[in-house]
Amino acid sequence: MPADRLARAQVLSWMFFEQYSHEPNVATLRFWTHLPELTPAQELQKPLKKRDGEAALKLMDNRLSSKDWLVGTTPSVADIALYAYTHVAAEGGFTLGDYPAVSAWLRRMQTLPGYIGIGDLPT
Repeated sequence: MPADRLARAQVLSWMFFEQYSHEPNVATLRFWTHLPELTPAQELQKPLKKRDGEAALKLMDNRLSSKDWLVGTTPSVADIALYAYTHVAAEGGFTLGDYPAVSAWLRRMQTLPGYIGIGDLPT
């Protein structure tokens, strides 16, 4: 978490974005791929969640097209929060190749000291 008050506010803003714009769409579609079947209500929501998830990824891509990290010049808790579901977004039907700045950011995240990939976790 940055020491600077403005940077802390920006980090919190990205974390709110993750909770209210990114996770409900990107993560939900990924989760639904693991269900044996969807309810009619879920089926109706799929196109909207896809649209809104793509909008969230596009917003991130726009931000990261001119910056290495979401806030400041070093990774922050905002990057960690958004990395979680972004790096597995393809499992929900999102094409990460459509977001080159996000893809480059994901690669930067994977080079951080102590990085453990989701595939490296014990089952």
